[in-house]
Amino acid sequence: MSAALGLGLDHGVAYADRPPPVNPGLLPPGDPAVPPDKTEQKSNTACVSTQQGGEGPAIPPPQRALDLPRAWEFSRGAGQVIAVIDTGVSPHPRLPDLEAGGDYVAEGGDGTSDCDAHGTVVAGIVAAKPVEGQGFSGVAPDARVISIRQTSKMFQMAGRSREQRPEDQPDGYGNIDALASAVRRAADRGATVINISLVLCISGSYNPADGPLGAALRYATLERNAVVVVAAGNKEQGCQAGNPGIDPLKPNDDLWKNLTTNVTPARYDDYVLTVGSIDRNGQPSAFSVPGPWLGVAAPGEDIVSLDARGTGTINGFVNQQNGVTPLKGTSFAAPYVAGVVALVRARFPELSALEVIKRIEATAHAPAEGWNPYVGYGAVDPVAALTNEIAPTLPPKQPTSPHSMQLAVPAPPVPPDHRARNIALIGSGTVALLLILGMLASFPIRRRFGVSADDM
Repeated sequence: MSAALGLGLDHGVAYADRPPPVNPGLLPPGDPAVPPDKTEQKSNTACVSTQQGGEGPAIPPPQRALDLPRAWEFSRGAGQVIAVIDTGVSPHPRLPDLEAGGDYVAEGGDGTSDCDAHGTVVAGIVAAKPVEGQGFSGVAPDARVISIRQTSKMFQMAGRSREQRPEDQPDGYGNIDALASAVRRAADRGATVINISLVLCISGSYNPADGPLGAALRYATLERNAVVVVAAGNKEQGCQAGNPGIDPLKPNDDLWKNLTTNVTPARYDDYVLTVGSIDRNGQPSAFSVPGPWLGVAAPGEDIVSLDARGTGTINGFVNQQNGVTPLKGTSFAAPYVAGVVALVRARFPELSALEVIKRIEATAHAPAEGWNPYVGYGAVDPVAALTNEIAPTLPPKQPTSPHSMQLAVPAPPVPPDHRARNIALIGSGTVALLLILGMLASFPIRRRFGVSADDM
């Protein structure tokens, strides 16, 4: 699942290349944390129901893949503040230090109401405290979470319900300028890590009107030293067109010039770490949107996390057909990486935000070509990120064309040197011969004398 920004936007101007340079002058204020529009929640629309699951000692597959117990020997994220900009985070006993950071969806809210149950899942993946006998735990259990609500499928512009039938679903609400304000608010409140599991996907031939968001991301990263981790987006929800991969006939093509889907904030890869999803086998998830901005990948399937409706854990949402939709998406891959960032920041406090991003990318399990638009620099590796020395440079985020090279012809093998063996054999043979001669010489030689008749 990946929350989408669907309102308060226009398509901007045609611009099929990289994002334009960020204009710091567009930086919005972080206060007040109020919706930019009047909003409503339909009175006959219930909040999202959840499917309980994941209780017990079994460790969820994503956690097993990341080998968190080994990583916790080096860091548990102590002292880190992770801002979750999402659908809100409900209070939960396994998030005892949850801080209300503000609400850009409902007037009077403080960020700790989660009608969508999405932000609570994200926060649980990042920092849920471990519980005896339970396999599930957050990646950085000693970190603290700030919740800022910025979007919700259950809200819409005020007055819209009068134009709808009672059975119609809400339009949803999320304003991209409010997202920019939320990023600044998180940075100003001391967040060392900011997780954004929200995306806006539009045609690749247009540049979204996201200048204030770009300015806020730059401000958070360069001026407030916060690492911003963002989701790559899902083809199943708002980003159906996806993006083309590497054309084997044109391997050197610039992927930025062939976009069919422009994804923000992912495209601001000078300032953010964009995360794609992989399955339990380490393969790119079918729903994960590729792009030239991909930084790394993390597990985005078989997810277990905290329940916004109770005190336990869940593994799915109840959909409109009363079926269960499993938890999956780049939305949930991103907080795994945000948690790893918190671990790294706690262990290496001297590193800047951009240096932390470089360490995460440099220690990932790289694909054969070094980087590709599906998994970026590869699957995140918490233990390596906490322990490895890293190279001073990374390969560029671009396809590497195949090339041929002549392998060196192996030199002929050196003839075996049998001199020592031959000397030993000759010496042994000589000794044996002398022994034989000596033995023969030790036997008496008998002469047979003849007797003549004259002697008789």
